[in-house]
Amino acid sequence: MNIEKAQPSEAATVAAVLNEAAQWLATEGRPLWSATDIGIERIQRDTDAGCYFIARENGDVAGVVRIDMEDPFFWPEIEAGSSAFVHKLAVRRSWGGKGVSATLLTFAREHARSLGRPYLRLDCVADRQALRTLYEGFGFVLHSVIQKENGSFARYEMRIDG
Repeated sequence: MNIEKAQPSEAATVAAVLNEAAQWLATEGRPLWSATDIGIERIQRDTDAGCYFIARENGDVAGVVRIDMEDPFFWPEIEAGSSAFVHKLAVRRSWGGKGVSATLLTFAREHARSLGRPYLRLDCVADRQALRTLYEGFGFVLHSVIQKENGSFARYEMRIDG
């Protein structure tokens, strides 16, 4: 599987993957992202900034992930430059169960390492047990559970420099 930075012209592709995942989760009774979070304007801004990466196999888009260098909303106490943050990891339904999430997380870990960031961090809604199991199985360690205005969030981290 090949993972490359999404080009600004690929924002609609990224948005389509995120919207497909959001619709599936909503159908399953587990809505996640707001329309604003995955609207084309927001995705275009983040794609223009070089934050999104696309996983492809033989030209077919399998999944996407956003990697940020700061996360002051969920991790305000973290020292600048110490971490990379995984957000908006999504796998197309046709690629579900084929290891795309682990491939994207491996890429995020190696990308953070290449940038000299000693930690890879992420957060998820605290009651998403399947997602938490995925992250823990990959090697993330629970850092804390925090409360924000829209719920309870589990914060995970992985030390990658040693």
